[in-house]
Amino acid sequence: MNHDPAPLTRRRRRGRDGLWPLVFLAPLMIGVVAFYFWPILATVLNSFASFDPFGGRSFAGLENYRTLLGDSFIPRAVLNTAVYTAIVLLGIPIALVVASLLTQKGLRFSRFYQVLFFLPAVSMPVAVALVWRMIFNQEFGVVNWALSLIGIQGPYWVTAPWWSLLAVSVVGLWSSLPLAVIILSAGLQGVPPELYEAAQLDGAGALKQFRSVTVPLLTPSIFFLMIITAINGFQLFDLLFAMMGQANPAMADTQSLVYLFYSEAFRQNDQGYASVIALLILLIIGAFTLLQFQAQKRWVHYD
Repeated sequence: MNHDPAPLTRRRRRGRDGLWPLVFLAPLMIGVVAFYFWPILATVLNSFASFDPFGGRSFAGLENYRTLLGDSFIPRAVLNTAVYTAIVLLGIPIALVVASLLTQKGLRFSRFYQVLFFLPAVSMPVAVALVWRMIFNQEFGVVNWALSLIGIQGPYWVTAPWWSLLAVSVVGLWSSLPLAVIILSAGLQGVPPELYEAAQLDGAGALKQFRSVTVPLLTPSIFFLMIITAINGFQLFDLLFAMMGQANPAMADTQSLVYLFYSEAFRQNDQGYASVIALLILLIIGAFTLLQFQAQKRWVHYD
């Protein structure tokens, strides 16, 4: 009986060709494992350990988790982080209005205005924080000077607990606008003009066109911005650190979860408890993102 070697040759060739995708994916997968999966696994392992000042480690069981449940700073840090994130998310509707104005037909120098709005996104966060710290200064800041013109004595923006959180949140909102404006401007340029013409023929005014045509078609972009803005909000650290400083008396009442993690890990050298805080941050971000993906089925339009 004659055996045709062609099928066997083809199978061997397909086997060798099947290795090439793995070869090209290997650098990416190595990076993902080394910089994402392994740090998460190491954090989980550290959360069950106790560290001494000299770097020694011993098994602590659930002690760090019990400490988390009894830590009086955790609820305030969660609240501060949530308030900051909520205020920063308000920048999305503001960016939507700004993007609509910048993409109007006949607007001169629209590209120049878009570049101006994007400049804060390419500025160093610490430099931005220091400039805004001077703007909010109690003695010679521009904000209190403007308030004094109408007879209002401005508060100590960066040294009073709730005022400092408000000041940091305003700067965070301002810093989040450039990326949102650029993304929404790109989305607006993709809206078919025929839809506006049809709405205008039906008697819809500019406001109704914006509400019934522009906003529904931009919901995918808005959803994307909500996800990344919330994730960045829950990771508040550098802006808070640079604007207020570690010696600020209001820091204990204004600190975020990430700042609390930094304080425990690098100032108190309690890496075990810091790992538990890091897992709490991961859990909150994951839960919020999951809720957003579930809710987007009701209001995001991909057609």
